[in-house]
Amino acid sequence: MKIYNHPKKSTWSTILERPTMDTSSLEATVQTVLQDVKTNGDQAVKKYTFQFDKVDLATAKVSPEEVEIAVDQLDTELKAAIITAQENIKNFHAKQSTKVEVVETMPGVRCWRKNVGIEKVGLYIPGGTAPLFSTVLMLGIPAKLADCKEIVLCSPPQKDGSIHPAILFAANLVGITQIFKIGGVQAVAAMAYGTETVPQVFKIFGPGNQYVTAAKQLINKEGIAIDMPAGPSEVLVYADESSNADFVAADLLSQAEHGIDSQVVLISTDIAFIPKVQKALARQLAILPRQAIAEQALDHSVAVTVKDKGVALDIINEYAPEHLILATDDALAFAENIINAGSVFLGHYTPESVGDYASGTNHTLPTNGFAKAYSGVSLDSFVKKITFQQLSAEGLQNLGPTVEKMAAAEELQAHKEAVSIRLKNLS
Repeated sequence: MKIYNHPKKSTWSTILERPTMDTSSLEATVQTVLQDVKTNGDQAVKKYTFQFDKVDLATAKVSPEEVEIAVDQLDTELKAAIITAQENIKNFHAKQSTKVEVVETMPGVRCWRKNVGIEKVGLYIPGGTAPLFSTVLMLGIPAKLADCKEIVLCSPPQKDGSIHPAILFAANLVGITQIFKIGGVQAVAAMAYGTETVPQVFKIFGPGNQYVTAAKQLINKEGIAIDMPAGPSEVLVYADESSNADFVAADLLSQAEHGIDSQVVLISTDIAFIPKVQKALARQLAILPRQAIAEQALDHSVAVTVKDKGVALDIINEYAPEHLILATDDALAFAENIINAGSVFLGHYTPESVGDYASGTNHTLPTNGFAKAYSGVSLDSFVKKITFQQLSAEGLQNLGPTVEKMAAAEELQAHKEAVSIRLKNLS
């Protein structure tokens, strides 16, 4: 990690710059795959699955028998853990549902809004260096609660042509039956355009590598909705003299092991704390199975000491982290002034891992500073909000003259007449 002591505000954006790569050639490659799948459907999907995943599939669709086998072979304790996580996630997201409330804005004028589930949604579940079965819960549960009529799940096959059993168990638990062994850009393309076997969807959710992210952004330009423009994962930890160096090091590494393009940031008001974290990082890193990945992520990560909490707060809100850990005794009070973050973890006993898996909150979050304007995935992500209005004769008589006056001022005569003709009929 690079270390900075009391850097000037003018240098913050440079110090905290996210890892980037040249996407121009990447987008050209992605566009080629998208167009091929759009034109040639299943044939193109099969070709790219063999090219990129080295798997020659007879069929991409997962059969009910494959799901049964996965459910039977999965470790009992892992099943129990997934079920606990499912219950917590469902409990949290179910409370996000809102009832229809009719508002009478003036006598005889009634307005209301109704949530309607997006009819067809696609869920992308990474399965490369780590099979993210937890993401099945994070996306599948709110999709079901929103009453989406068709849910399509795509995840890349393993070398033996199967999908990781934990992914299939989680999908079965949630109630997802349309599962396909397709990964990468070809999966995004298949769901965006539809193929002979993969249904077309209206909105695509889920994290992925740079190629998947580019594919989602490109199909979004064509009018297919996506959850958010997410990129590599990141965490920012705020620490002070009350923090535990071992805890903080573990939190930094838990994010660094996601991928070589992940970024971790440590902000501290205690200049003596950072050397303690460095020592803890070295000890813990040495025994990590994904040590090589975490080391590369740490290479473009930073630790910054600041003079007080006010400066720390300014840096946090400027960086707008995907995950924010406030490792301090007064975390709740400090959090009151956080305005830019995807998800916040309060105190010494709330590691970011709990949000990734089982606390109940959603782990699909805005990265790359998008937390300044975007929210993480929630029940709202899977619904459309349709507004309704109904006027009685009294309502039109009360509101009509206002609309007539405004329409005339905008020189939209037909708008005015749509009201005037009715008022004349009433009189």
